[in-house]
Amino acid sequence: MKELTKAEEQIMQILWRMDKGFVKDILEYFPKPKPAYNTVSTIVRILETKGFVSHKAYGKTHEYYPVVSKDEYTKNFLKRFMENYFSDSFKEMVSFFAKEKDMSISELEDMIKMINREIQKQKAGKNE
Repeated sequence: MKELTKAEEQIMQILWRMDKGFVKDILEYFPKPKPAYNTVSTIVRILETKGFVSHKAYGKTHEYYPVVSKDEYTKNFLKRFMENYFSDSFKEMVSFFAKEKDMSISELEDMIKMINREIQKQKAGKNE
C-alpha cells in the first residue's frame, strides 16, 4: 500500500467520515480558508490512481468513496512506522512512548491490563 501525503490523508480522513461524497461535499469539511475546488478534485483523482478511492459517475460529476478502510490504512501505516522508527519492535515502540509521554501509573496499569487480556486471548486460541 502506498503512503499518503498530508493533503491526501486529510481528504481520506474526510471521506472516511462521510462514507461518500462529491468534491463540493468534501470541501464543506475543510476549515476556512478552504482549498480551491480544483485542488481537492486533483487530490481525489490522485487518490483514485493510488487505489484508495473510487467513484460512481453521474454524467460529468463523480461521487467518490473510499475503497481502503481507515482500519486497513492505519494498520499499514503503523506497521511502516514501527519498521522505520523502532526496528519493527512493538516492545521498543511501547517503551519509547511510555518514557517520552510521562505516562501516569494509571495509564501504564491500563496498558498492562490490555496486554494481559490479549495474552489470555492468544493462549486460549492456541488451546482450541
